[in-house]
Amino acid sequence: MLYNFEYPKKLKVAYIGAGEHSIRNILPTFQYAPIELLAMADHNTERGLAAARMFGAKRFYPNHKALLAKEQDLDAVMIVVGPDEQGLPRYPELAAETLGAGLHTWIDAPPCMSAANVSIFTNACIKRHKYVAVGFRRRFAPGYLQAAELIEAGTLGRVTSYALRFPLRLPGPPERRTDKGMAPFLPFTSIIALLNGFFGEVQGLSMLRHETTGAAVLQFAHKEGVVGAIHLAEGQSAASPYERLEIVGTGANLVVESGVRVALYRRGRVGSPEMEGRREGYPAGDVEHAPLFWEPRFEALEPATHHMALSGYMGSVRSFAEQLLAGEPPKHGTLVEVLHVMTVFDRIHQGKEREWIAV
Repeated sequence: MLYNFEYPKKLKVAYIGAGEHSIRNILPTFQYAPIELLAMADHNTERGLAAARMFGAKRFYPNHKALLAKEQDLDAVMIVVGPDEQGLPRYPELAAETLGAGLHTWIDAPPCMSAANVSIFTNACIKRHKYVAVGFRRRFAPGYLQAAELIEAGTLGRVTSYALRFPLRLPGPPERRTDKGMAPFLPFTSIIALLNGFFGEVQGLSMLRHETTGAAVLQFAHKEGVVGAIHLAEGQSAASPYERLEIVGTGANLVVESGVRVALYRRGRVGSPEMEGRREGYPAGDVEHAPLFWEPRFEALEPATHHMALSGYMGSVRSFAEQLLAGEPPKHGTLVEVLHVMTVFDRIHQGKEREWIAV
C-alpha cells in the first residue's frame, strides 16, 4: 500500500459534501489513494471550510453549482450527501450535473431509489463519455476480500449455499407501496451488491416477514445455482457481531463476521469412524484439517486496521482512482451492477410475501 505522496500521478478531484460521514469515513482514505483534492463544496459554510482546511482542499464553495462553474482542471468528482426530505437519494440529479460537466463521478451508496433512476446515470455517462461508480464498500472489507480469495483458490470446492444475517427491518406491505416507506430499507442495496459479487446475479427471491417487528427471512436463488437465506435480524443485540455471512461449499465452509473476522472450516474427516464416541483431545482433527482463523492485528498500527479500511471505503476509493489513472473504466459499482442491484430492490419493493418473485 502506498501513501498519497508516494504516487507518481494523482487524480484531480473535487468533493461535494462535508458531513460527519465524509469527515469520519471517506475523506481520510485520501491518505492512501492517488487523489489530489482541489476543491470542496457544502451548503454548511462553517463546517465545509473546516473540512476543506482539515483535508487540504485548495478551494471551497458554498454549493456544487459554483464549484462546477469555477473549477476547470478536474478529472473527477466525488459526491457524498444525505437524502432529501422524503429519505430518497439525491445522487441521480447531482451526478447528472457532474457528469454533464465532463467529470467522472464516484457516489456513495445507496445510489438511487429504483432501477428506473439508473437511466439518469446512463444517459449522462453516454452523453459525455464519462464513468460513474458507486461505493458499494462491503466487497473491500478485509474479511470479504479474504473470503473471495479462498473461494477463488478452490478452498471450499463448489459453493452451493450461504446464510447471511443483517440487522434491518423489512417494511410492511403498506409501507412498501411508497418510496418514502421503502427508503429506510435502502441500506439493503449494499447487501445485494455483496451477494451479487460472491454468487452472481439473483434469479428469484421470496420473503417471509414477522408481522410485528419487521424481522424477515428472504430466500435468494442465483443464476449460477447457489441458493441463500438472508435473515433480516431486526431486534438483535447491539453487542452482537453486526453482520454474519456463512458460505458452504463441498466439504468445507467459512464464516465472515462483521466483514473483518474469518473462520475457515477445511475439508477432511475428524478421526476414524471406529473411534466415534472414544476420541480424546480436541475433535477438530489434525493440524492439516483444523479450522483456520483470520482477524485484524489492531496492535500493529497499520493502515489495514483503520476503520476506513475495515469498512471497505479505502479500497473502494483507491480502486476508483487507480482505474481512471490507468485509463480504464471502474471495475466495481458499475452501472451494470447498479441496474441489477436496483432491479432486485424493486422486486422486494413491489413483491408480495410468501410468493416466489422472478427477477
